[in-house]
Amino acid sequence: MKRRVVITESDVLEAARAGRKQVEHPDGAIVTPLARDAARDRGIRFVQAAARSTAEHSPPSPPRKVAIGSDHGGFALKNDLEPFIVSLGWDVVDVGTKTETQCDYPDFAYAVARSVADGTASLGLMIDGAGPGSAIVCNKVPGIRAVAASSEFVAWNARAHNDCNVLTVGSRVTGTEVCKRIVRVFLETSFEGGRHAARVAKITELESRFSRE
Repeated sequence: MKRRVVITESDVLEAARAGRKQVEHPDGAIVTPLARDAARDRGIRFVQAAARSTAEHSPPSPPRKVAIGSDHGGFALKNDLEPFIVSLGWDVVDVGTKTETQCDYPDFAYAVARSVADGTASLGLMIDGAGPGSAIVCNKVPGIRAVAASSEFVAWNARAHNDCNVLTVGSRVTGTEVCKRIVRVFLETSFEGGRHAARVAKITELESRFSRE
């Protein structure tokens, strides 16, 4: 499903600083409530951009790559999951760790999240002992929506309803075969959009409010 553009309060404030009186957006864009309030207060209008050719307007397809990382506790499971992910038709970007030597999960969780945020990979997978700690780290990176999932349903819901782009799992919580099923669901589920798009837009809006310089 084609992802809809989200117009946030930050877009309106940027237009105001530049002295513009309108914000252009493509057809079907979501304008957040805070963006509408900011535009009304500053006399800025939302204008649908002129239609362009499909080739010009469509963004390039994201890479079919998964950034995968782990700490020492998840290292063995990471090694088991990498060939499985490749068998599903994805390329793997392994950001470490490379050994079972004790290390700190935030370093590798950040590397996974950064790879997704900068477009090196379209989705991410981080494995530690339990899962939530790495999800917390990943969610500090702008543009990342990470979920710690210990069931297939949670993995499906995270993708279909929340448009999550990073999955974290715990090697001490779920076995290898269960993790494989969770990972498969996460990779093969698409965001449903619709009513969920407006909710994800509110998450993006909140993030933008706390990430301004």
